[in-house]
Amino acid sequence: MSPRISLEQWRALVAVVDAGGYAQAAETLHKTQSSVSYLVAKLERSLNIKVFEIDGRRARLTDNGQVLYRRARALIDEAGNIERAAGTLAAGWEPELSIAAEIIFPSWMLLRAVARFGSVRPQTRVQLHETVLTGTDEMLIDRRVQLAITNNIPRGFTGETLLPQMRFVVAAHPGHPLHQLGRELTHDDLRAHRHLMVRDTAAHGTRESRAWQGAEQRLTVSNMGTSIAAAVAGMGFAWYSEDQIRGELLRGELKALPLKQGAEIRVDLYLVIAEGDAAGPGTQLLAQILREEVKAQCVKHGHA
Repeated sequence: MSPRISLEQWRALVAVVDAGGYAQAAETLHKTQSSVSYLVAKLERSLNIKVFEIDGRRARLTDNGQVLYRRARALIDEAGNIERAAGTLAAGWEPELSIAAEIIFPSWMLLRAVARFGSVRPQTRVQLHETVLTGTDEMLIDRRVQLAITNNIPRGFTGETLLPQMRFVVAAHPGHPLHQLGRELTHDDLRAHRHLMVRDTAAHGTRESRAWQGAEQRLTVSNMGTSIAAAVAGMGFAWYSEDQIRGELLRGELKALPLKQGAEIRVDLYLVIAEGDAAGPGTQLLAQILREEVKAQCVKHGHA
């Protein structure tokens, strides 16, 4: 059955809600207020359903209107995604690629992949965004990146396991007071000391770290290097991936804390291609190189 409602009508409905009224929606859509009113009224007649009710001088969504608005918003977003995908396919190789990678992903492995990509496609500029928690989600949802490496797949996207079961340990400088207790530690022991944390890179972070966050004293920094430097200076403890602090552990600058429970955390990292099968050839190539680099390192170190 052919749709009775045009995309233009759904766009008018969404604009009235998002802009806060018919007059504001008209400005957003570059139409007259009467044409926006006509589009919404025609939608209501065609569906035999009331979408808006007048509350003073404002149009307020009915309960049915709320449902239609949410579905219409998804429809408009998907239409935009299709147009972007068509543009990417028509343009061929992308002139620039952006990738968001959680800071827990080994940076050396990421740089190896980018170097390989550059040897094949030197004309394509690459933007690397080192992200934390919701910051990765935000960049995907806003379509600011073509690829993302994340420990969380946002709703509406699909991903594949890239690096499974990354091991994290809680560590501090060997001279830290927690190491001087000379016994297994509890979370109550940690509460009395400073927890080093890295700030969520999203404008409004909502996803919390999987690491324990019960300490009253916290030092929150903007990048992992600063956190590690603070730990080496004896300023606190934190959970780090083994790869991130391998050198500090070998040099004796950091030492794993003997925490009775939760000393080790395992995290899966996923590769998400924002546009899926419609992604351009550069995006697909970089994704494949990332898979190959991770697989090669896993085989080298005897991991499945």
